[in-house]
Amino acid sequence: MEEHNLTVVTEFILLGITDRPELQAPLFVLFLAIYLTSLVANLGMIVLTQLDPRLQTPMYFFLRHLALVDLGYSTAVGPKMLANFVMTQNTISYYCCATQLALFLLFIGSELFILSAMSYDRYVAICNPLLYNVMMSQKICWMMVTITYLYCTFMSLVVTIKIFSLSFCGHNVISHFYCDCMPLLVLLCSNTHEVELVITAFAAFDLISSLLVVLVSYLLILTAILRMNSAEGRRKAFSTCGSHLTVVTVFYGTLIFMYVQPKAGHSSDTDKMSSIFYTLIIPMLNPLIYSLRNKDVKCALQRTLRKISTLSS
Repeated sequence: MEEHNLTVVTEFILLGITDRPELQAPLFVLFLAIYLTSLVANLGMIVLTQLDPRLQTPMYFFLRHLALVDLGYSTAVGPKMLANFVMTQNTISYYCCATQLALFLLFIGSELFILSAMSYDRYVAICNPLLYNVMMSQKICWMMVTITYLYCTFMSLVVTIKIFSLSFCGHNVISHFYCDCMPLLVLLCSNTHEVELVITAFAAFDLISSLLVVLVSYLLILTAILRMNSAEGRRKAFSTCGSHLTVVTVFYGTLIFMYVQPKAGHSSDTDKMSSIFYTLIIPMLNPLIYSLRNKDVKCALQRTLRKISTLSS
């Protein structure tokens, strides 16, 4: 494809969430509260699961990494979005945009596979309790998260390099509040068929493979629970899965709504609302769901607060 009057793009303009001036201040306050809640809750979950000796199990190992990736992708998007509410022109430099995209893809992909690892952990705990310590040893848990981070780093770099190695032809207005794949592809004047194919292949593999692990794990869990004779046993089994199942339903439901709906049903405002939900709301909800629904986490938090109170007095 022949390119004429090529202009080198050095920065992008983010249109943001809304162009209505009267909404800027209230939205800034709202999203600042959401981001700070997410920051405190996820950092608290990381510290709590690291320090409390009773939370040194595979389930809380994965929960710690879930909090880490939630913190990662909300921080990749949140601070810049908040800054744009109070700035005259919502700009982001070329390299900052590439970095934001790479970090976002790394952490959002990691969340998918950590949630599927947590599903497998619950399957082993309920269906193979006698082999749990063997099948979910510390070595295996570390291997699962290491492979996840390595693969997602590779995926994010491939996609980011593919997009930013193409020409933007001087068009630099992104119809979004952060640098995401689809809004950036619209600005490219080079042939985007190859990069679209790469993005689709990665997205399909990540979503389908992780969701398949979740569905198979919970199908086997449900079968095992229905075979239990004890009502108390069934109640305990359901309670160990409740928080994770809630998180999985919210996260996958949002992604499926975002990416599986037909193109005719897509609108800029709908995409922005979905993006707000999974980049800011879900990272805030996840630690709250686990802390409010999980007795072990609540007890660990109480023990930690008592220790802090004792030390301060």
